[in-house]
Amino acid sequence: MNAIVALCHFCELHGPRTLFCTEVLHAPLPQGAGNGDSPGQGEQAEEEEGGIQMSSRIRAHSPAEGASAESSSPGPKKSDMCEGCRSLAAGHPGYISHDKETSIKYVSHQHPNHPQLFSIVRQACVRSLSCEVCPGREGPIFFGDEQHGFVFSHTFFIKDSLARGFQRWYSIIAIMMDRIYLINSWPFLLGKIRGIIDELQGKALKVFEAEQFGCPQRAQRMNTAFTPFLHQRNGNAARSLTSLTSDDNLWACLHTSFAWLLKACGSRLTEKLLEGAPTEDTLVQMEKLADLEEESESWDNSEAEEEEKAPVLPEGAGGRELAKCPTESSLLSDCANWQPRKLSVFKSLRHMRQVLGAPSFRMLAWHVLMGNQVIWKSRDADLVHSAFEVLRTMLPVGCVRIIPYSNQYEEAYRCNFLGLSPHVQIPSHVLSSEFAVVVEAHTAPRSSLHPAGCEDDQSLSKYEFVVTSGSPVAADRVGPTILNKMEAALTNQNLSVGVVDQCLVCLKEEWMNKVKVLFKFTKVDSRPKEDTQKLLSILGASEEDNVKLLKFWMTGLSKTYKSHLMSTVRSPTASEPRN
Repeated sequence: MNAIVALCHFCELHGPRTLFCTEVLHAPLPQGAGNGDSPGQGEQAEEEEGGIQMSSRIRAHSPAEGASAESSSPGPKKSDMCEGCRSLAAGHPGYISHDKETSIKYVSHQHPNHPQLFSIVRQACVRSLSCEVCPGREGPIFFGDEQHGFVFSHTFFIKDSLARGFQRWYSIIAIMMDRIYLINSWPFLLGKIRGIIDELQGKALKVFEAEQFGCPQRAQRMNTAFTPFLHQRNGNAARSLTSLTSDDNLWACLHTSFAWLLKACGSRLTEKLLEGAPTEDTLVQMEKLADLEEESESWDNSEAEEEEKAPVLPEGAGGRELAKCPTESSLLSDCANWQPRKLSVFKSLRHMRQVLGAPSFRMLAWHVLMGNQVIWKSRDADLVHSAFEVLRTMLPVGCVRIIPYSNQYEEAYRCNFLGLSPHVQIPSHVLSSEFAVVVEAHTAPRSSLHPAGCEDDQSLSKYEFVVTSGSPVAADRVGPTILNKMEAALTNQNLSVGVVDQCLVCLKEEWMNKVKVLFKFTKVDSRPKEDTQKLLSILGASEEDNVKLLKFWMTGLSKTYKSHLMSTVRSPTASEPRN
């Protein structure tokens, strides 16, 4: 994450100060790559230039160049700093961590070495400890602008027995230029920074309690209440954070925490390239997921209310209820007797076409695309489930309504895919209807074999499939255009199953776009029938089967798309051009 994390302090003598900051440095290209430097020189350049700002800090604190570097440093002068304003001692090179996976370095020092970064961090520090604070002066807040960056700031107090009010004011800030990324990282940053603050406050509280136990400051200050304030301080107004927490390794620990925070926050959110608007299938799946979440929440609430209202059973009643449950030994014996069986499943549309045969598959596919009810009767529920999983890929997600396996017939308005056990009686009007197709899986005689070319499927060889309908599709019928293109892809042996799946996705998207145009033209704009016929001719869908397909697929449009179109029509700006 391209950001800077800093610890700031409000000094009673010098005001807001930056105590410690950690920044991200991306490793540059080796300088010797273009001019043929020797390997030794390349390694030296890597050591000196790999941590650009780090190396300049080391030279700035070296004894030989201390005077000249101090005058050019963007940080405050030593005369303007006290113990409370200083983190690392003079001459300390700072801390650096190398991430070998990403070739990124995390460098920590008291101030950024770059003048522009120093100005940005300095301004954020002043604002976080003066004007940009939340009620109570302790807690998180967000502020910033495009020019100086955006800041997540969390202010907090540290106990100090020698300070006014027995506490000092600090803040941890995270600065970056990407406002959206920083806002999306708010929950993560709040939790992790809150953990760092709790650890600092816990250490400082132990030191504070020990000092108060040894020499209570409150009673001493009450005795000197009339002494001028400046004489009370006795030079103890400035105390370093290491002294307040009694932790000599404090800055090394903060460097580790800040470096991990920058790496983890940058890894948890990743960008995905989305080409174009989300598809209708994606929108419908999101809507169904939202409905399921609302349904689960309502169920949880109702169950909680029932538990509150449920009476407490006597001790004996609980024992009688438990006696109804199977014992552990019986469960284990059932598991021991269980043997895995070979599932009879369809693997793909091509596989199903080979098993059923071309004429039967075409009839079945025609009914699926037209929105007619597909009834599959078999004793093997897994076989029915696999068949529906394959057939549903021919339709948009919003057009699929499945009852996988049932012991009674369900009406067509409830589902267009219905699995039934063999003994279930189907009403006679359904069997003779042109809006339903029945697939029955019978146990095949041993002498019968599947058509040649079946994909090594011994598990399906025991079945014989019979496809019947009140309106069989004639072999010479043209059928919907998408069905003809689909069969052409399935019969092309040069195309793999994966390629055929992608062809099917493209075909569905093509016809869903035609559905959107027809929906807006007929339902939203309310055009006359003559204009609709002209539009269907332009779309290449004037045939009867294509029109039926478009009308059925129109039911699969997402609520988001429909409401968007209706709101656009109702808005005054959308109606002005038509007037």
